[in-house]
Amino acid sequence: MPNIPTIIANILSFVCFMLLFPSGVVANPDAPTGLAVFNYDSHVELRWNSNAEPNLAAYRIYRATPNATFEFLTSVNPINTEYIDFIGAQNQSFEYKITAINTASEESNFSNEVEGTTFSMTDEELLTMVQEYTFRYFWDFAHPVSGMARERNTTSTVTSGGSGFGIMAILVGIERGFITKEEGVARLLKIVNFLETADRFHGAFPHWMNGSTGKVIPFSNLDNGGDIVETAFLIQGLLTAKQCLDGNTEEEILLSNKITQIWEAVDWNWYRKSVQKVLFWHWSPNFGWDINLELRGFNETHIVYLLAIASPTFPIPANLYDNGWAGNSYTNGGEFFGFPLEVGTYRGGPLFFSHYSYLGFDPRYKKDGYTNYFNRNVYHTLINRAYCIENPQNHEGYGEDCWGLTASDDPFGYSAHEPTAARDNGTITPTAALSSMPYTPELALAALKHFYRAHGSQLWGKYGFYDAFNLTENWFATSYLAIDQGPIIGMIENYRTQLLWNGFMKNPEIQTALDAIGFIPDTVFVTDLKQVELDDKEWGVFPNPANDQVDIFIKNNTIPSNEKIEISLFEINGQQVLNFPKEKKWAFEAKKMTISVANIPAGIYFLHLNTKLYSLTKKLIIVR
Repeated sequence: MPNIPTIIANILSFVCFMLLFPSGVVANPDAPTGLAVFNYDSHVELRWNSNAEPNLAAYRIYRATPNATFEFLTSVNPINTEYIDFIGAQNQSFEYKITAINTASEESNFSNEVEGTTFSMTDEELLTMVQEYTFRYFWDFAHPVSGMARERNTTSTVTSGGSGFGIMAILVGIERGFITKEEGVARLLKIVNFLETADRFHGAFPHWMNGSTGKVIPFSNLDNGGDIVETAFLIQGLLTAKQCLDGNTEEEILLSNKITQIWEAVDWNWYRKSVQKVLFWHWSPNFGWDINLELRGFNETHIVYLLAIASPTFPIPANLYDNGWAGNSYTNGGEFFGFPLEVGTYRGGPLFFSHYSYLGFDPRYKKDGYTNYFNRNVYHTLINRAYCIENPQNHEGYGEDCWGLTASDDPFGYSAHEPTAARDNGTITPTAALSSMPYTPELALAALKHFYRAHGSQLWGKYGFYDAFNLTENWFATSYLAIDQGPIIGMIENYRTQLLWNGFMKNPEIQTALDAIGFIPDTVFVTDLKQVELDDKEWGVFPNPANDQVDIFIKNNTIPSNEKIEISLFEINGQQVLNFPKEKKWAFEAKKMTISVANIPAGIYFLHLNTKLYSLTKKLIIVR
């Protein structure tokens, strides 16, 4: 017997189709609207409004030189409403228009026309460009339910540590005006609300989670529980946000309280595995301590011990810093390519060792019983670069501006690359050099320009630099990883304004932990290869002790007359209290500069001057 309801439904569908399309032909798509162009150094970006048609197949991009005939350039997936045209040169102009095409190969009329022109960007503009694109990974591509950072751009799995870096990226987005403060606070509240109900194991979060439910996703066969290292990266970001967003609005107060609760719930002591003298990376309710991985340095886990000792609720004894973190082959004492390395593995290891723990923890002007970690990280960076310049494996492309070995994707999978024959397969990872910006700013900026201008057509995408490339294998990644993107935007900002360093170090528990560990002030400040120190006869401050202002004097001919100088003032514990940002370096006139210290409390401080050639530090006493 025929199915009467089905027959009726088919007849109604046919009638509707004929009423809409009496000729029997499906209508062409609507022309795309809102086409706009955004101009950059070597590329332009097109953005437009999304079409509503359900049967859209693609958008087609057309390009022409001014006053010339438009030619088809490329097609893009209909889920995209943006396109990057990497031109590869400055001062180039093109006109653009686009169409939409449906699954029946019917093409729309043209959109509006726009003209894009590349231009030579300043160093500051390039830094902002890289930060803005990288920020999109943590804002536009964040998990829609939780707001957390996805592990990589091909998954919906979210990552604890990468989300800690992403939280810091949101703070930079607010600072740079990519989003409003209100938007940033709302997103952070979404993240902490998710974290409150997500799986935790004695307060520690797993490495991976389902971004919708918060349930653990095993990172490996035995790893379906707490990951104290990933948790530390997350807490580092949360504590930085707590201090950077310390206003008195209802939302900021709520955010601060929720962060405090998450921070205080982490049982760092549990991860001592029955009061051992070292922390352990993993614990699982199913497999216990089977992974049995001790946290011993020097590696990326420095921040774990700092936070574990700083905990207001479950602190570990401070002596675990020496017995655990630094308790096994910690010191080095070697010299590589002419650069000393007091702690760490042979040639320092992959560069992420110098990034992950120092997104929030400011290593400047202080040292423990082993080293000054800022200076150590400077030398680590210089060793990594020097190895790439020497290029003993004869890999394609390595050189003065093309360097940076760290953990990343590569042509053969994923690996921790470092300056040794066994760990160097020709893969350069942009985050390695770019995240070293606070340590070697001129060298990192030169690498940024090389990556972008020489390889941008294959290395630059919607979230900034792709993960890695290997010219020996003629391979460029199409992947983005949260743990590689996050340090780029964060460490560039620490170079520019010290935003994240200042925020994290404001947490009072941190200084308490540093004191317990035995950190002491250290005025030696390595900046780059040209760094030297001037003696007291060549520069000075007056009066000292000072009250409301201080004059800084430089002896004639000591510094070139056109040299620009950055000024910073630090408390004796290393906390920065005054800074003229790098984008506003101040040129001396008549070899004297006056700065106000009227709003600085009485005490002992270090006044630091930094130039391209010099690193100057002097004790300053302020009295009232």
